[in-house]
Amino acid sequence: MRKTALLLGSAFVALAGLAVTGPAGAQERSVVIKGFGAKSGVVRSFGVNSEAAMRAAAELINSQGGVKLGDGATGKIEVEFLDDRCTAEEGISVVRRIASGPTLVAIGPTCSNVAEPLFGVLQKKAGDASDSGLQFPIFTDVAIKGGLAKISEWAFRNVPSEAEMYTSLFSWVKQTKPDLKTIFAGVEENFAHSRATWYAVMKEAAPKAGLEVKGEAKWLLEDTNFAQQVREIKAAAPDILAIAAHPFTTCGVLKEMRRQGVKVKMLIGLTSSSSLETLQGCAREAEGIVIPTSFAPVNQAAEAAAAQAAKFNGSLDLHSAATYENMFILKKLMEEQGVLAKPDTVQADREKIRKGLAALKETGGLLGTSKRTDDREAVKPYLYVHAKDGKWVVLHNPVTN
Repeated sequence: MRKTALLLGSAFVALAGLAVTGPAGAQERSVVIKGFGAKSGVVRSFGVNSEAAMRAAAELINSQGGVKLGDGATGKIEVEFLDDRCTAEEGISVVRRIASGPTLVAIGPTCSNVAEPLFGVLQKKAGDASDSGLQFPIFTDVAIKGGLAKISEWAFRNVPSEAEMYTSLFSWVKQTKPDLKTIFAGVEENFAHSRATWYAVMKEAAPKAGLEVKGEAKWLLEDTNFAQQVREIKAAAPDILAIAAHPFTTCGVLKEMRRQGVKVKMLIGLTSSSSLETLQGCAREAEGIVIPTSFAPVNQAAEAAAAQAAKFNGSLDLHSAATYENMFILKKLMEEQGVLAKPDTVQADREKIRKGLAALKETGGLLGTSKRTDDREAVKPYLYVHAKDGKWVVLHNPVTN
């Protein structure tokens, strides 16, 4: 996989190096791509990282020739990232504003509780004259709750399959740690992603791997006191604690466990917590936690992308890495579809992007090739990482090991 990832990663970055030639080459037009997500509130770091990745990719693409438009002119990518505050109403409002202007496609949102209702205001079936829904392509990078792209044919996602990742992880636990028999969970009950990952993914996969589920402790994304939940964990005395929560409350729970002297044999975390924020918040307490992820800086392309995002004051994780990938996927696709980026071709260009995304069977990425499904989702390469000495370190590669 490493050799494949290196080759694909090099080709992935090299896509931005196509030069514009011919007499029309002197022309330049703006190719407007806007991002949106949470840049305020508890999960603001995800939006900050997505914006950094988006700006890093745009800078690289533009510095290496931009986008070759359908008539031979040069397209220079213009980006802006808008804050939807992780609320459905604001997310829908933001996208309606974006769609009323020259933006050809949007990347976002951060939160699944925004993506689900937002996709519902898009036209369900493309070309249906009886459906007045918004005809605007959205290419999601972060919101990861399973199956959301099926809501609309204008919705596309480049997020990994948590069902596949956790099924694989629990199978690996069964094979490599047969002494672990029981599992208990801590769940961010009011956050769509966290809740769905425990109840619809982990809680389903764990028994199939022979683990006894002993229950769950619940809290809210905004909570700061976890004394009662940790007492519940202590009473359950599980071998494995699965924490279906984002970095902020994950760290709160782990610190409270340390304060109460509660230990378990294995910690398993939420995909979204395989991030720098977790290590910044509680590296000591998170030591050893295992998380499946679709990004780690394990090859030259991934390392270079991470360094580029850092220039814009962000970090790459499985979410913001998808933002970075989306920009290059869109660049290649717009060239193939002959996008013109003229004021009078905005809707036609959006339809070209929608058709191009719908036709994709696979895409290049920072860890290798991602497959595309008929319902506009991705099947991405993934790894298991664990926190070790304040860093995320690859623990297992299901493909090569």
